[in-house]
Amino acid sequence: MRDTSREWVFAERPEGEPDMDSFELRERDVPEPRHGELLVRVRYLSVDPYMRGRMRDSDSYADPWTVGEPLSGGVVGEVVESESDAYEAGDLVSGNGTWADYSLLDAANVAPVDPSVADLPAYLGVLGMPGRTAYFGLLEVGAPKPGDTVVVSGAAGAVGSVVGQIAKHNGCRVVGFAGSKEKVDWLTEDLGFDAGINYKQVDDYSAALDDAAPDGVDVYFDNVGGPISDAVFTKLNVDARVAVCGQIAHYNNEDVPTGPRKLPQLIAPRAKVQGLLVGDFATRFGEASEQLGQWVAAGDIEHRETVVSGLENAPDAFLGLFSGDNIGKQVVGVSE
Repeated sequence: MRDTSREWVFAERPEGEPDMDSFELRERDVPEPRHGELLVRVRYLSVDPYMRGRMRDSDSYADPWTVGEPLSGGVVGEVVESESDAYEAGDLVSGNGTWADYSLLDAANVAPVDPSVADLPAYLGVLGMPGRTAYFGLLEVGAPKPGDTVVVSGAAGAVGSVVGQIAKHNGCRVVGFAGSKEKVDWLTEDLGFDAGINYKQVDDYSAALDDAAPDGVDVYFDNVGGPISDAVFTKLNVDARVAVCGQIAHYNNEDVPTGPRKLPQLIAPRAKVQGLLVGDFATRFGEASEQLGQWVAAGDIEHRETVVSGLENAPDAFLGLFSGDNIGKQVVGVSE
């Protein structure tokens, strides 16, 4: 084990789209675990769109990052020192750590990782927070019924790709918005989506939806917001459900554009719109992890991770989320 550990520190709060000025790579002594902690050699770390909100100095569902402090998020790694009876050196775990070579994790808040079920990066995607978000967001908020048409924005991302597959398991017609032909082909040829819309090549989202979802929309799983959502809202059927998971189209806006007013479009269909935070289902995470693990092990849910190699490239991996560089889950390989 090395004596020092590289770690990324939050250098300054960005205005608009973040850039490398918000990140600083430092080197420090490898920390020592205290009672109840694990020292973990980070194998993979997660970068996620919600982290853009943590760059703002404002209250939200996730605490803002503090300037001058290490950046934090989901990690998968190997225990090298344990001050907990629950884990020992050599165990593989996932939990919340820092963007670093070595990170301290609270043993009470980690989960074991089984590489026989899936490769390690999957525990930051389909078998981690994004997978649980898809599971509860669709089944509990979207409440799909057989025969429903489910539309997913950001469908080739970590959450959307799982949402669509769970919807298919529930007998739904599934339409996904994604940003390239490669992504649309992945959705329709590999994941079983009934139709895909390349939003970068379509000028009229409303007309594209008429073709892809001719019977209207019963469930909309919104990861994006913006003009895509404006178009979907005009297609909602009676008793439609909208699960608002993310709004990445607006995360870098200092002033959010108004766009078409949506509320009148909810009246005739009596549609329900509900925001989604996966933490609200924390007491049921075990249920989701067990079911998702079974689906993955059986090959009933496919997954894909885009791995950016090298801790030094973590900021680039994060910034790439906003240009759609990833297919599936974006992760950083620290010590692959």
